[in-house]
Parts: sequence; structure tokens; C-alpha cells
Amino acid sequence: MKQRTFQLAVYGLLTGLLLGCQSHSVQQQVSTSKPATQTVLVSAAASLQDVLAKTDLLFEQSHPGLKVNHNFGASGALQQQIEQGAPSDVFISAGKKQLDALQSKGLVVVQTRHNLLTNRLVLIVPTRSPLRLQGFQDLTDPKVKKIAVGEPKSVPAGQYTNELFKNLGILDQLKQKQVFSNSVRGVLAAVESGNVDAGVVYGTDAKISGQVRAIATASASLHSPIVYPVAVLKSSQNIESAKAYVQFLSSPLAQRMFQDAGFGVAFP
Repeated sequence: MKQRTFQLAVYGLLTGLLLGCQSHSVQQQVSTSKPATQTVLVSAAASLQDVLAKTDLLFEQSHPGLKVNHNFGASGALQQQIEQGAPSDVFISAGKKQLDALQSKGLVVVQTRHNLLTNRLVLIVPTRSPLRLQGFQDLTDPKVKKIAVGEPKSVPAGQYTNELFKNLGILDQLKQKQVFSNSVRGVLAAVESGNVDAGVVYGTDAKISGQVRAIATASASLHSPIVYPVAVLKSSQNIESAKAYVQFLSSPLAQRMFQDAGFGVAFP
């Protein structure tokens, strides 16, 4: 009797081990059949925040296993972060200057670089502003006390605004009125809050807000071309995935979404 009990115990143990091995084998097959999720980290100009949230959903749907994460900010600040070794696979700048700087230091996969989008510079005021401003020249009016603009050294929109004011001959008159922000979205927020009388942002920024009015658009001849270049970075740990992402942004589908958001299509 004892011998039979011992045999049954051994049999049960062997059966359990066999089933366990089979279960582990099945689990292993299931896990290996699923594509590993890979993240594409994109450093992008703040003005792209809303539209990329939409285009990236389509990219992820059409590229199973790939996920996009972002680091939004002023292009100049992003450039410095990349130079200091911050992880990033793709850089989309709101100005050529920042990407030129990275390329000069050998940090860009040159073959992937191209101009992606264009934009326009607009003057905005709070929706309920009592001031009757009609154009940039009106900013010299003594009633205008504060004007929100991007910091020219790090924010491309601020650089373009500085050029605009200079070419209009009103820069010196506005110096004491300017309130600098570290991103174009910061400028938009300042005008929305009513803490300033006016601000200069991209047309696409004005379009997303119901709390501001765009009252004038700057002539493109009064500032440097507003171009958004894009490129894969050499430090990327996912070069092929990053290339697929950049290629998707130039696809007809993505370009239509950019145009719906108010951006212009750029050509190399």
C-alpha cells in the first residue's frame, strides 16, 4: 500500500513538472509573438504641441509596436538639451538656426533633414480687449503698456518678432513694453490671461485659442522665413524607427492634418 502511495506521489510530481514546462512553453510562445514596444522620443517646438498629438495617433496606428513621446519647448532650449546629451531621436525646430547648430556639431543624420512646415507671425489681443489696435504700428500707442513676445535668443518666434519690429522701425519704441516668455505658448498664455495688452505668436497658436483675436498678420518680407526643419539625431537608439516617423510626417495624410491646423507645407 505504501509503495503504491509512493508511486502515485511520484507520478503526480512528474505530471505537475510536465504541465508546468508546457505552460511555460506556451507563455514563452505568446510573449515572443507580441511585437516589443519601442518609443520614438521627439523634441519639438512648442507650437507643434496640439497638431502632433493628432498626427502621432495615426502614426502609432499604422506602425504597431511603436509609440511616440514628446519633449516640447522653445527650439533654442531643446537644442541646448540635445547638445548636453539629453536623449532624443528626432528634433523638429521652429527655426533653421537651431538645427544648423546641431548639424555643425555632427549631431544630425544629415540625409534625414528637410524642411517640414511653414508658419505666419500674427499680432493677438485678448478677445475682450478695449484697445482698438489694427496693426503692429499701433503698438507704439501710449495706451499699450505690455507686449508679450518670445525671448529672441531661445525662441524662434521671438527672433522673428525682433526682426519684424526692427524692420518696421518701432523696436526702440517698444523695448520698455516687451515682456519676454520662454516659449511661444507662454506668449499665448500671457495674452489669454489679460496680463498683457497684446502679443506676437504664430498663426497656428492664435487659431487654437478662443480667448484671443488675431488682428494683423506680418508680411513675410519683414522677417526671416518661418520654416520648421526636421531631422533624426545621431544619438538616437532607434534610428530606423526615427526615420519611419520623420517619413510619416511628410506623408500626404500628415501634411493634410498640418494644413488643417494652419501650417503651410514646406519643400526641401
